[in-house]
Amino acid sequence: MRKEKITLKIKRQDSPQLKPRWETFSLKYRPGMNIITCLMDIRKNPRTLDGMKTTPVKWEQNCLEEVCGSCTMIINGRVRQACAALVDKLEDPITVEPMKKFPLVCDLVVDRSSMFETLKHAKAWVPIDGTYDVGPGPRIEPEKQQEMYQLTRCMTCGCCLEACPQVNAHSPFIGPAVISQVRLFNANPTGRSNARERLESLMITGGAQDCGNAQNCVEVCPLHIPLTTSIAEINKQITLKLLGMLKE
Repeated sequence: MRKEKITLKIKRQDSPQLKPRWETFSLKYRPGMNIITCLMDIRKNPRTLDGMKTTPVKWEQNCLEEVCGSCTMIINGRVRQACAALVDKLEDPITVEPMKKFPLVCDLVVDRSSMFETLKHAKAWVPIDGTYDVGPGPRIEPEKQQEMYQLTRCMTCGCCLEACPQVNAHSPFIGPAVISQVRLFNANPTGRSNARERLESLMITGGAQDCGNAQNCVEVCPLHIPLTTSIAEINKQITLKLLGMLKE
């Protein structure tokens, strides 16, 4: 049966200090709509289902092609990218709310800066000073390149942290995303020289060993990154380091 209207129930909160509220909107259906389309339609005429004028909904977006990770929201109870959430595949009424594992800014906007801080903590980079030409780097076999490419696709969207039961107010668990990035940089022939430092950053309370193996992260990752495989690999590397068997 062809849709004529779409109903969106959006959780709103003007600031972290104010109480949240739910507002319901009715929109005219168009083929190919996604959640970003709906939010933009609401912004043009911010009136609730009962005709009350309200403020435009605040949210983040950038690439609109599942690359930047900025439009992560909880849609119909599942964390995902709003740009890839097609209305035709969602049950009506559609509920939209912000992620809960990150500090709220307003409405659907959250502060994901903690994810970038963990990347700093884990030294997720290859330290080169760039002052001289050291020539081409070591050759990487195609199979290894393909394995590493999967890990490079992480867009720091926060889906894996939102879905992980170990990431909560009572746990210091660092989360799957940064552990997978440590695997990436340790797999790089140039980055491997700093592998011990990265592994040490994950050997503290809240590190890789705190994963509860719920595997929710791989279920919600928009890009199907093998996060649990990364966690297993890093735990293996940590064990080899403790045994003095880690290869340089």
